[in-house]
Amino acid sequence: MCRDDTLWPPLPASLPSAYKCPAMNELQRLKRAMCDIGRRLWERGYVEGNAGNLSVRFADNRVLCTPTLISKGFMKPADLCVVDLAGNPVAGSRKRTSEILLHLEIMKRQPKARAVVHCHAPFGTAYATAGRVPPTGIIPEAEVMLGPVAVAPYYRTATPELGRAVCRFVGKHQVILLANHGVVAWSETLEDAYWRVETLEAYGRVMLLIQQLGLKPRRLTARQLREVLELKRRYGFVDPRL
Repeated sequence: MCRDDTLWPPLPASLPSAYKCPAMNELQRLKRAMCDIGRRLWERGYVEGNAGNLSVRFADNRVLCTPTLISKGFMKPADLCVVDLAGNPVAGSRKRTSEILLHLEIMKRQPKARAVVHCHAPFGTAYATAGRVPPTGIIPEAEVMLGPVAVAPYYRTATPELGRAVCRFVGKHQVILLANHGVVAWSETLEDAYWRVETLEAYGRVMLLIQQLGLKPRRLTARQLREVLELKRRYGFVDPRL
């Protein structure tokens, strides 16, 4: 039997099956999924304090998003907000995140972007603060999930300028670093957007370890990289090299 949606449930042993509980409608399922992703971000140290925000578009003019001033590790479904594509509140008892405008601009510019994850994951934020991007052509999984990562120039958070700066890249990049700020990733599902952040962090750790060992990574050959990009093309992922 499904528990009350207003209460934070213990993490189920099988999240996918829990999300498919017949008594839940789609919005309830998305709320539980968003709370779970928020907890994973917090547990991994990708968000601190009340930082980070999540969103998922579930109808033509309706977007579920996280509220402002809340730890993403301890959200309950009842805390979440619904807004329209202009950012106007539609449902929810809490105030929506001030950074929702960035999410909405991405969704309006990139039709495939049904979900957006923004966080301050340490390795990604380190690259963003340095104005650098991770190298490419080394690990196949990173090529598929990340590809070339872009860096958007710094603009103050929650401003239209930041949204416009990021939207220059969403046509060919699914992961964008926000200079002196953090990371934003978009995808067709919230889970997949989260995976891209997780992949960026794992890849960043590997690059740091190689550097600390005083070594240089062995790059994929041109043929090997072409094979990986062909796989990515079949998946329908965006990449400036395709």
